[in-house]
Amino acid sequence: MSEPDTKKPDLKMTTKKKISWEDFSVPDASGTSPAESGLVGIALISDFVKHLPNSPGVYRMFNTKGDVLYVGKAKSLKKRVASYAKMGGHTNRIAKMILETVNMEFVRTRTESEALLLEANLIKRLRPKYNILLRDDKSFPYIVVTDEHDAPAVYKHRGARLKTRDYFGPFASAGSVTRTLNAMQRAFLIRTCSDSVYESRTRPCLLYQIKRCSAPCTGEISLDDYADLVRDSKEFLSGKSTALQTSLSAQMQTASNDMDFERAAIYRDRLSALSMVQSHQGINPKGVDEADVFAIEQKGGMNCVQVFFFRTGQNWGNRSFFPIADKGYSPQEVLSSFLAQFYDNKPCPKLVLTSHKIEDEALLSEALSQHAGHKINVNAPQRGEKYDLIKHASLNAREALERKLAETSTQTKLLEGLAEAFDLKAPPQRIEVYDNAHIQGTNAVGGMIVSGPEGFAKNQYRKFNIKSKDLVPGDDYGMMREVMQRRFSRLIKEAGLRELPNESGEADGVSDTQDVSNANIAPWPDLLLIDGGLGQLNAVKGVLEGLGIVDLVPIVGIAKGPDRDAGHEKFFIPGKQSFMLPERDPVLYFVQRLRDEAHRFANGSHRARRKKEMVQNPLDEIAGIGPARKRALLHHFGSAKSVAGAALSDLLPVDGISNEMAQIIYDHFHEN
Repeated sequence: MSEPDTKKPDLKMTTKKKISWEDFSVPDASGTSPAESGLVGIALISDFVKHLPNSPGVYRMFNTKGDVLYVGKAKSLKKRVASYAKMGGHTNRIAKMILETVNMEFVRTRTESEALLLEANLIKRLRPKYNILLRDDKSFPYIVVTDEHDAPAVYKHRGARLKTRDYFGPFASAGSVTRTLNAMQRAFLIRTCSDSVYESRTRPCLLYQIKRCSAPCTGEISLDDYADLVRDSKEFLSGKSTALQTSLSAQMQTASNDMDFERAAIYRDRLSALSMVQSHQGINPKGVDEADVFAIEQKGGMNCVQVFFFRTGQNWGNRSFFPIADKGYSPQEVLSSFLAQFYDNKPCPKLVLTSHKIEDEALLSEALSQHAGHKINVNAPQRGEKYDLIKHASLNAREALERKLAETSTQTKLLEGLAEAFDLKAPPQRIEVYDNAHIQGTNAVGGMIVSGPEGFAKNQYRKFNIKSKDLVPGDDYGMMREVMQRRFSRLIKEAGLRELPNESGEADGVSDTQDVSNANIAPWPDLLLIDGGLGQLNAVKGVLEGLGIVDLVPIVGIAKGPDRDAGHEKFFIPGKQSFMLPERDPVLYFVQRLRDEAHRFANGSHRARRKKEMVQNPLDEIAGIGPARKRALLHHFGSAKSVAGAALSDLLPVDGISNEMAQIIYDHFHEN
């Protein structure tokens, strides 16, 4: 095995996995690898240690099912893995992990920095049982300027970033982006419309009338003057707001001296809007231009990491994270693992401030610097303005954690009460609630919402566009049957049949350490709540009987009271008499909240479908008609109705319409 390369790694190659890492599982003298020899636990690990190099790398530990138990990095694979082969000195968590290990795999890297980044990638992708897991990995919002366009626009953006555009952020929330964009409209009059709207405008829109846009679409401002506005907006977002305000103030004074009060008023309004943007940003430290501030708090077996984002000398908001970690991990260990995963797919600022001193601070700084392409400093300040930022973030982390613990405790009690009210064997970990929405059978949609131990799991919500042609309009029972058939047929196909619960209320083979958080919520529901009475309940029961799973999922129907008043709901359970819950029972309020959320989601999906159908253009149904041809036809004829009534010869002169396409369009509107 060759020695590792001592040159600095190209981290761009690292993230694309083009580095020549070496995977190996070395056989023993008999030609059998440790994993094939039947060894487990300490004996297996000891056998692996004999053949490991004193080189940096990443190791993975597997259980009998082939699941990854743990992913770790090491400056020396041999020394790190050898520490697991000792007979004592391990925490209960580590000892249990060692006993479950039946195989290991190794990846050798050229430097310890590469190992750190690879470890973070693997943890996020594999989500091992014994690692610290970053639970919330949604992309952060940015402000993007579309520089590739003659008249650039500014938008709120999430997701992948293009090299041809400028991005400013990240912001902590979509709300902070929206507030900044609104103020920037008043300050710089930059357009926020889509390119298709921009190209189709023949007169200025309302935003021009209320002085929110300079209307480059209709030539109300020259492209050169508009480019100056775009440049000013970029300077502001890049932190040059002081110089920009000084310049605007001077221009306002010059216009006033020239008696051009209309132009002076424009500069005055822009200065006012800039001040509002800065006042909305909260704490704006003088000595911190660009930084992320991380503070961690631990309590009750939970962790909260509070992140504050500072860009261009302004506070761009904060966000709370609740990493999943064993109670034995120290705050420093949780924070170290969190940071490595956090910046895996996000740009890193020049300064990262932490509430706790991280053991491998220098290594993390080096890895992030290589990953970002510029020097990054990671430190835990002990005094001054930066320490004040840490104290403020720690206070927010502590309060967020206390709120989370209170919510979790309340939710646990409600689930226990729900189990008692509906005679369940155990508190449900996944509740699915179903409702239908339609207007006289049109645009019918079925909605499914999911709730778990930590509240609504919105990433698990599903909508079902009712597709059956045989349904009588308004047949709620038929709609519910279709939704259930599609939902559980797919669930059986993807997750397999659910194991029957045992006497303790747990499914056989389910570990007592199974994560039931919303990030990893189980696929099979423990309770179905159906918005409807006995008819809807029987419809659902019939579908589940047909699929052979009626005994696997408890079902409860919720019928509204006589006057459809909340508090008088009647509950139906197969094989039992209907009943009502006490009027002020917290469980009743909980069920009402679940039912109302399903109602809101189904109605929202129905409205979106109805709105889409109302604005749908008949030309959208023709194969081969894209935005360019559609625009050409509408410009030529004025409306889709005129296109439908046009003769074949009238279609031919339109730009982009060939003889073949003209025939397709004509045939579409003249099938008979």
